[in-house]
Amino acid sequence: MLHCEAVCKRYSAGQWILSDVDMTVSAGDVVAVVGTNGSGKSTLLKILAGLSQPTSGTVSGRPPTVGYVPDRFTAHERISAVSYLTHMGRIRGMSTAAARSRGGELLERLALVGGPTASLRTLSKGNAQKVALAQALLVRPGLLVLDEPWSGLDASAHGVLGDFIDEVAGQGGAVVFTDHREAITGTHATSAYAITDGRVVRRGGGHTEGPAPMVELTLTAPAAGAVPAQLDWYALPGVVDAARRGQGIVLRVTREHSDTVLMTALRNRWSVDAVARASHDRGSPTDARSVAP
Repeated sequence: MLHCEAVCKRYSAGQWILSDVDMTVSAGDVVAVVGTNGSGKSTLLKILAGLSQPTSGTVSGRPPTVGYVPDRFTAHERISAVSYLTHMGRIRGMSTAAARSRGGELLERLALVGGPTASLRTLSKGNAQKVALAQALLVRPGLLVLDEPWSGLDASAHGVLGDFIDEVAGQGGAVVFTDHREAITGTHATSAYAITDGRVVRRGGGHTEGPAPMVELTLTAPAAGAVPAQLDWYALPGVVDAARRGQGIVLRVTREHSDTVLMTALRNRWSVDAVARASHDRGSPTDARSVAP
């Protein structure tokens, strides 16, 4: 059990970023940390991961193996993604063969554009994020800390990330993540903490109050020549998953935001084929193929 007691943090003589944080994360928990930009979310995650020390207070019970993904993974090296992961695996005590195999497996699941031999310096932000996720999962973590992990990922990787979170928690690990979207927080987290004015307060959320009611929207793309045909589905409120089905798309949306999403689709000349209650399975809709927004 990871426990923060009276944790405070400030840099030099500046203002306090975190004040008297009391927080507990147990095995199997998936915890969301929410707050505005600059509220101290990233600072708290670094303290939980052991990358930053609190100015005062204590952190106890941190598992020996921690996987950490920063909000931005900048890698300018010329080496390939799989070579980087092999090197990181060896640092963590894996054999070269095991590290290379595990790294390749993770990159395949994440569908890295360019494949495992792609040079790190050529990767987009979203694909660099995939490599960051892979390095955090090379060795099974007892604690997985994710700072805005969905940022920049394509739709197929959204689903894979959800699977990774489930796997870590299911194997007795704990997961702590940040994201600014309530739909993502409510879908993936079992509990949540909110940061306001440096203070961290546990709040209801995620599955502690039951999964948010979901609907499945099946839409058909506009006819050729009708514009705009493409939408950033994940930018719409409540959208948890977007997947292609034939010539159309299937969206999983929280019920409270379904009307807004439907109106947006109709205004952009998409046709509505079906609206149905969705199951609470976090995977992609049945027989659908995940796509980028």
